[in-house]
Amino acid sequence: MFKHKGKRIKAKDKHLVSHVFTSSLLGVFLFVLLLFHWKTIVTMEWQTFQLDTFFRQLHTTYFWGSVLTALFVCMLVGFLYYRYRYDHIKQVIHRQKLAKMVLENGWYETKQVTKESFFKDIPSDKTKEKISHFPKIYYRFEKGLLHIQVEITLGKYQEPLLNLEKKLESGLYCELVSKELHDSFVEYILLYDTIANRISIEEVIAQNGSLKLMESVYWEYDKLPHMLIAGGTGGGKTYFILTLIEALLKTNAKLYILDPKNADLADLTTVMSDVHYKKEDIMACIDQFHESMMARSEEMKQMEGYKTGENYAYLGLSPHFLIFDEYVAFMELLTSKENTAVLSKLKQIVMLGRQAGFFLVLACQRPDAKYLGDGIRDQFNFRVALGRMSELGFGMMFGSDVQKQFFLKQIKGRGYIDKGDSVISEFYTPLVPNEHDFLKEIGKLAN
Repeated sequence: MFKHKGKRIKAKDKHLVSHVFTSSLLGVFLFVLLLFHWKTIVTMEWQTFQLDTFFRQLHTTYFWGSVLTALFVCMLVGFLYYRYRYDHIKQVIHRQKLAKMVLENGWYETKQVTKESFFKDIPSDKTKEKISHFPKIYYRFEKGLLHIQVEITLGKYQEPLLNLEKKLESGLYCELVSKELHDSFVEYILLYDTIANRISIEEVIAQNGSLKLMESVYWEYDKLPHMLIAGGTGGGKTYFILTLIEALLKTNAKLYILDPKNADLADLTTVMSDVHYKKEDIMACIDQFHESMMARSEEMKQMEGYKTGENYAYLGLSPHFLIFDEYVAFMELLTSKENTAVLSKLKQIVMLGRQAGFFLVLACQRPDAKYLGDGIRDQFNFRVALGRMSELGFGMMFGSDVQKQFFLKQIKGRGYIDKGDSVISEFYTPLVPNEHDFLKEIGKLAN
């Protein structure tokens, strides 16, 4: 049985923000006034108390000074609370929005009840509408994630409650991380304040077959091999690829870099080997990478300690990465025969590379199906789309049937990601300081 946790969303929560903060600030106001006048209240002769006399006593400079002080304290408390407890304020706003979502969409049931007459002994013929059933929705904020659990009762509102992704993402300004179906409940897990989970390049660490890219985002290349990166000019694609290269070089990984446009990645020829930008060299490198993969697959079976189902890491072997930038641009340079040959090799790499430890990182401006056909695109378990892209481009990247609203923000290195679970989330590439010199740092690691 799935045990729910968190705050229950109720119909009266539609005014939660005003109720919570008005009552809180009113409490602060009265408390401060009480501090100023507690002696007067304690020593007052309540037996001879007269309201008009009491109010005349209040009309003093001291009284109005205390009122102004109490108002100032309320404003100060409100500011400090907003400044240091902003997350709690957002949680209250989220709960109010969830209550309004149910009410405004009419996802509840009502019944007519008779209103009581002012005189109890006189029957009333007036009726009013009362909520008889409000869906059970629970809200919990934990470790930067929103957990929203909705009870499924096979009622007439089951379909909309089972498909709240779009409403929750746009309404709460969060990104869906996962959607899990439990016994009688569906749980939506959303990432709150995604940009706050952005990390710096120093925090990008590769270990145990996993590469950290954000606080809650990892590329587990041992389990979900091969990465597809798409993005136009100025989207941060090149810096992201250089960040991957620098992080992987800190491990025992072997890297092969292909840059057919002879652009930024080609500059790495001055600091590391296996960097190619000429057509013939690129094709030769793909052949070599493919042959090495096939050879290792055979050698692994002969190694002592080999076990069916285990991968290269189990045998202590190093991973190999083929990082191929501007892939589509390169394929357009090839003849039909060369195109078929390259596509055949890449297809075998993405189909057979995981167990042997041979991984492909493919980057392009748009993943055109013409050059990613025959099911190759489906083998890229980790996909990143950076910068400005059209609806068609997002469809090529994540599938034309994806139920996701994509928004453009003018932030370099921002985009969307699919970690292999078919859940599309907002993504921010690791921050790179202006003074960071990739050539210098990669040169140190390569040598």
